[in-house]
Amino acid sequence: MPVHHRPAPPPPPLSPAEQAAAAADAARLLAPLLPEPLDHVLLQADLTAVAPGPLQRPLADLLGVLADVESKGGATVYRFTPGSVRRALDAGRTAADLHAFLAAHSRTPVPQPLTYLIDDVARRHGQLRVGAASAYVRCDDDTLLGEILADRRAAGLGLRRLAPTVLAARTDPAGLLEGLRAMGFAPAAESAEGDVLITRADARRTPPRSAPEPVPDGPPVPDDTLLTAAIRAVRAGDLASTVPHRTPAGDRATGGGLPRTGAAETLATLQAAVLTGEALWIGYVNAEGAASQRVIAPVRVEGGFVTAYDHTADEVRTYPLHRITGVAELADDAD
Repeated sequence: MPVHHRPAPPPPPLSPAEQAAAAADAARLLAPLLPEPLDHVLLQADLTAVAPGPLQRPLADLLGVLADVESKGGATVYRFTPGSVRRALDAGRTAADLHAFLAAHSRTPVPQPLTYLIDDVARRHGQLRVGAASAYVRCDDDTLLGEILADRRAAGLGLRRLAPTVLAARTDPAGLLEGLRAMGFAPAAESAEGDVLITRADARRTPPRSAPEPVPDGPPVPDDTLLTAAIRAVRAGDLASTVPHRTPAGDRATGGGLPRTGAAETLATLQAAVLTGEALWIGYVNAEGAASQRVIAPVRVEGGFVTAYDHTADEVRTYPLHRITGVAELADDAD
């Protein structure tokens, strides 16, 4: 029968201390097999440096910034260029630092062309400054700009003087304008060409009118609810105009046939109808002066108003007593 061997479990991961110890052991074992790092280079008159072997780490790092690697092999060739020297100056080194570094790590004298190259690049380095500014303030009166810089309210604008008559700001132009105006100044915005920008106030226009909905030809078709209400109103009007009623003695009807009774008689008749539950025929004039006659069944009379069921309107309504021209009882055969 075949014998199956289980794979050995992977070793447990090493701790950071164990990893450091393993790396140190590996370096110690490989050290006799590797060449000894050098602490010097050979500078040549053609603006190159030759490293005859591996360099020590600090020397290799700085030389890699000061010069460009031109070729590799048994020896590494570095070339000095204006760009590489400028790169070292941008990294914070000075011309004196570079001269001292080359003199300390070169087995040959520092060539004069390399010295001239470093001095020439260092002389021109930093003459032009480049930075970021969101906005600027310029004024022919440098005293006024000094006043703005000294004002504590300008701290949030991030102002700094670039020239006697120019201030740079970290804030945007709109924020700079608002900030200076809040400080009591009257700045004006200008274009990239230096011309004053003229802003026109926003015109307030009436919003456009929406087109009216089209009116359909002819009246709308009545629905069932409208037809039912119309029929009920016609029948109630017929009832109010045709119901038999008694004419009180001494009553004077108006031209429209409305009863006329005095205020006391009207009130007494309405109160009696509340007690008996009988219906009454009344004349009524609304607020527009339109007169009508109605058949009502009074329910309550108080406070100068009568609440009654209006047979004409087929609902309970409240009428002011002073608008009722008169009342009359319905005839006995009205039922």
